[in-house]
Amino acid sequence: MKITIIAGARPNFMKIAPIIQAIQQKQNQGFSINFRLVHTGQHYDKNLSDTFFKELEIPEPHKNLNVHSGTQAEQTGAIMVGFEKELKKNPTDLVLVVGDVTSTMACTIVAKKAGIKVAHIEAGIRSGDLKMPEEINRMVTDSITDYFYTTSKEASQKLIQLGNSKENIFFVGNVMIDTLLKNLPKLIKPKAWNDLSLKNNNYYVLTLHRPSNVDSMDSFSELLHLIVKKSKDLPIIFPVHPRTKKILEQSKLTFKNLHYISPLGYLSFIYLVKNAKAILTDSGGITEEASVLNIPCITFRDSTERPETCSLGTNIIVGNDPIKINEAFTTLDRNQWKKGQEIPLWDGNAAKRIVASILKIYGKE
Repeated sequence: MKITIIAGARPNFMKIAPIIQAIQQKQNQGFSINFRLVHTGQHYDKNLSDTFFKELEIPEPHKNLNVHSGTQAEQTGAIMVGFEKELKKNPTDLVLVVGDVTSTMACTIVAKKAGIKVAHIEAGIRSGDLKMPEEINRMVTDSITDYFYTTSKEASQKLIQLGNSKENIFFVGNVMIDTLLKNLPKLIKPKAWNDLSLKNNNYYVLTLHRPSNVDSMDSFSELLHLIVKKSKDLPIIFPVHPRTKKILEQSKLTFKNLHYISPLGYLSFIYLVKNAKAILTDSGGITEEASVLNIPCITFRDSTERPETCSLGTNIIVGNDPIKINEAFTTLDRNQWKKGQEIPLWDGNAAKRIVASILKIYGKE
């Protein structure tokens, strides 16, 4: 059977790597399964794309659609046009999409209109926040997907509540954690470690990129001032997303202990996460990694599509509420942060379960 795998943005790369490796293992065992990797080019910064392919041992894409940046509509349209041409030239039995980026939604629509079945990895998660582009992507993708692979029982239950057949929903675990666990022995100390004289458990890692946090200069500035104040002069390392970089350049905000650095490769970024005092973020995926690594995580959002990182992990949701932010930093300073617990099936074998399931569906195992 033939599978076309879609990757478009940084979060996708960590998720497709173990899937491709699981397919290759099955190929080595004599199974009739082949894949074609299509990179939409949604992220084109070298540190956000090429470096990840090299570090995670992802093979060169068979096709790069070279979409690059643009508005939500421009990116969606360009991906759909490019992927439609790709499918006409290279027919497939199944299109496999991961996560919730624009590429995920756009390629799902194109595949279904071409009469091709779709498998969605990380299906069923919801934040309930329709202001997030990712939430729209999740809803649209899951509304037409054929096979749903979930990271939690809660996500599976959500899909059932939405009217999907239990037979097409598979609770398999988290492929991002597959990648994390595999690469822990290979982490790379980033240049910033020595340049800034960083020490274990004595600095913060900050990531902010969501429009609700960075698009308004006033609210962005207010949040940064509050974070710096609560950090008590400990270094704050801020790998700046291209979107956020433009805003920072306009604002000219500078703080003595807030260090802006270029985006990092996966192995260097996880090195920083693993050794930090805490993670300060508005990302979803980083909360998963922090929880498994048992690193305190403060999330500047009002909701999360990954509730297990709060109920079982190390994540706390504070939004932009000064009272909640203050309480979180106080808990940190008192060394009273909750410990992460084992999260079901986040064990490094999710990709193997996914590939075995697909082979079974298509009568190849």
